Amino acid sequence: MKRYDLITPEGTRDLLFSDCIARRAVEEKLAGIFKGFGYSEVVTPGIEFFDLFSGSSRNFRQENMYKLTDSKGRLIVLRPDSTIPIARLASTRLKYAKLPLRLYYNQSVYQNNSLLKGHSDETVQSGIELIGGVNTKRADYEALSMAAQSLSEFDNENFRLEIGHIGYFKELVAKLDVDEGVQEEIRFLISAKNYPALNDLLDKVGSNQVTNALKQLPRLFGGVEVFEKAAEIYTDDKITGILYNLKEVYNRLLNLGYEGRISVDLGIVSHTDYYTGIVFKGYLSEVGQSVLKGGRYDKLLGEFGNDCPAVGFGINVDDVARHIEKIGGAPRLKTADAVVYGEKGYVVEAVAYAQKLVREGLTVENSLFNTAEESEEYARTKGIKKLIIVGEDVKELEL
Repeated sequence: MKRYDLITPEGTRDLLFSDCIARRAVEEKLAGIFKGFGYSEVVTPGIEFFDLFSGSSRNFRQENMYKLTDSKGRLIVLRPDSTIPIARLASTRLKYAKLPLRLYYNQSVYQNNSLLKGHSDETVQSGIELIGGVNTKRADYEALSMAAQSLSEFDNENFRLEIGHIGYFKELVAKLDVDEGVQEEIRFLISAKNYPALNDLLDKVGSNQVTNALKQLPRLFGGVEVFEKAAEIYTDDKITGILYNLKEVYNRLLNLGYEGRISVDLGIVSHTDYYTGIVFKGYLSEVGQSVLKGGRYDKLLGEFGNDCPAVGFGINVDDVARHIEKIGGAPRLKTADAVVYGEKGYVVEAVAYAQKLVREGLTVENSLFNTAEESEEYARTKGIKKLIIVGEDVKELEL
């Protein structure tokens, strides 16, 4: 029988010293941005009931969730998403709170990505949820501006923010004479960028303006010219309004000084179905996939009895941490300022002296060796420049 006690499960990894420092630096930077805009932190349970992720727009595939049962035999899952639990939280414990609610989070999500090589099953995400507010357009601009600021903190010249509108896709598929299962399969194939399978499926549905437009969704990417291309492929009153509003958002973001880093992508359909309006993704130069995903979801809270508009985004902290390590932007692992060695009979006094130095702001290691000579050799090996010997008196040796 094969043992698995020396390895981690597929899709997971151990983090060592520099990895932890990089992750913590990203978390702290993002938390500073979020708190600066008046957001308050919330934490939801790592395990939730399966039902939470199986509502009308909460269509997480069973095969992508880690499932187990509780003591009463009820099906529960490891949290695959943070927005849905926060929507539940806002609709229950915070239902009567003054709106708008500005919430941020920093927690792990779990998804079984066994078929997607290179994707982690456990990911730390930081993000915001802006819930409520009279003017949803103002909220969209706040979320988009914060998304751009978050990306620029780690890759100011080279980040990219792609914006789209899920309404363009939903208006098209609603015109097909197919059931919700086929509509979901079309969305899933576009999200997975499985275009051969998408074309095969649409060929079975039929050849018309709508299926032709859906086939061309991946090509509707770029600058301001995308809006004209999309209108030429297919349009009606609703789609015309969607494109007009999205173009306005695009131009406003350019005016904020992000020209060259903002693009349009009408092929953003997301792996989740709760989005109802503007959607967006963010990229960094040293990461081959999006590190930020977000959008407007105006119907999700209504599924929990709290009909309320909302917009938000989440950032893959682990991917951002790897990015800053690659470009040399992560804080360095700090070497201790000194090793403190206690002579025989002064071991406890040495620990107390080390505590005093720590309170003064220094980083010290308490020696676990039996002699000062061994302690000195250890300090030199670690690149520590000072040995402090505590005995009847205190001696400091520069190394």
